[in-house]
Amino acid sequence: MLEVLDVEYIKLARVKGVSEWIVVWKHALRNAAVVPLTYFGILAASILTGSVVIETVFSWPGMGWVAIEAIRGRDFPVVQAVIIAYAVIYMISNLVVDLLYVVIDPRVRHG
Repeated sequence: MLEVLDVEYIKLARVKGVSEWIVVWKHALRNAAVVPLTYFGILAASILTGSVVIETVFSWPGMGWVAIEAIRGRDFPVVQAVIIAYAVIYMISNLVVDLLYVVIDPRVRHG
């Protein structure tokens, strides 16, 4: 956010007399939010893969634990169902990130 506040178009908006609230919330925050939003998509994938490990180590019931137990029991339809469920969750989270790009960054709309 500090790097975005030091960019030329922010300085130009301040020189034009735009209020500080509008400069920060409308111009700077939109451009600064792209990087954390991208990181959310990566974080969603690591949460999914990490859940398998955490649920197995601590014996917590969940989709990761079900997947490991299905692998141990050679129950392949359950393994396929868990993998498909994880893939759908991953695709939905990336779709949400891509849709939020359009909301946040106006350059994406015209590209």
